[in-house]
Amino acid sequence: MKKSTISIIVAAVISTTSLNVSAENTWKDGAKDAWIDGKAESTLLFNGNLNSFDINTDVKNGTVILTGKVNNSVDKALAEELVASLEGVEKVDNKLTVIDSKSEKDTKMMQSLKDSKIETVVKTRLLFESQVSGLDIEVEVKNGEVTLSGKVESDSERDLAVAIAKNTDDVTNVVDKLKS
Repeated sequence: MKKSTISIIVAAVISTTSLNVSAENTWKDGAKDAWIDGKAESTLLFNGNLNSFDINTDVKNGTVILTGKVNNSVDKALAEELVASLEGVEKVDNKLTVIDSKSEKDTKMMQSLKDSKIETVVKTRLLFESQVSGLDIEVEVKNGEVTLSGKVESDSERDLAVAIAKNTDDVTNVVDKLKS
């Protein structure tokens, strides 16, 4: 009788402990999603090229779902790339609707918009990277070619800044004019 009573008590303690751990993990996951959602909303809000009031974000298990409307496909890609670069984001499900397809026909305008997107993404990534003094680096883009100029403290900072620019979508070349 004693053994069965002890077994029941041990089983109850183990069950309660696992429920508490499960509840704690659920709470942590929900808090992490809320934190990612706040970062995504802030990033879109502070970007001057997007109307963040027309873009909605929702986060589930590290996946950011973008809904709403944007003016063109460049804005759609910019929103996705900005959010995808945030810490903790596992995936971006971009369901944004493009409302103005007229600008798609004008290739010069599209390239200009694409260059603006690249410049914004590179500058944002440089500002978010703690190992790079992003405020001291100037970013210029023409036809997909990124030119970095300004002052860096070391060769490793220069290498990281160049790598950030090279690893950005739609970049065709990076010109390094950084000075140490």
